[in-house]
Amino acid sequence: MSDLDARYGRSGRSRRPVVIGVVAVIVAVGLAWLVWAAFVQSTPPVTSRLIGFEITSPTSVKATIEVDKSESTEASCRLQAKAADFSIVGELTITVPADSPRHQTVPATLTTQRAATSVVLIGCTTPDNPRPH
Repeated sequence: MSDLDARYGRSGRSRRPVVIGVVAVIVAVGLAWLVWAAFVQSTPPVTSRLIGFEITSPTSVKATIEVDKSESTEASCRLQAKAADFSIVGELTITVPADSPRHQTVPATLTTQRAATSVVLIGCTTPDNPRPH
């Protein structure tokens, strides 16, 4: 025994291996969740983008969106027209049928309450995935 052990008593077993084991399990679970979440978010059932828009009158805006979806999936895409003060002056939800082509360009006409200055594509959803993409 060393002089310190004789003076103060023998120290208990080290807990370092238990702590390292618990931390390793937590890190492994966290990494597994991160990989799973990244995979799920990287393969959405539908994607969309706004190609362009044209303000045709103080109460009407034409927009064109591109939709890419699974062939057997119905999608609902939401557009908003906004005024100069960023308030929403028009909104439209377009339904893309399940039997429509996988890649397509969809025209839309939004009716507005007053003059719009921009159109925003909120995104497209499916019955299984209510979060817009």
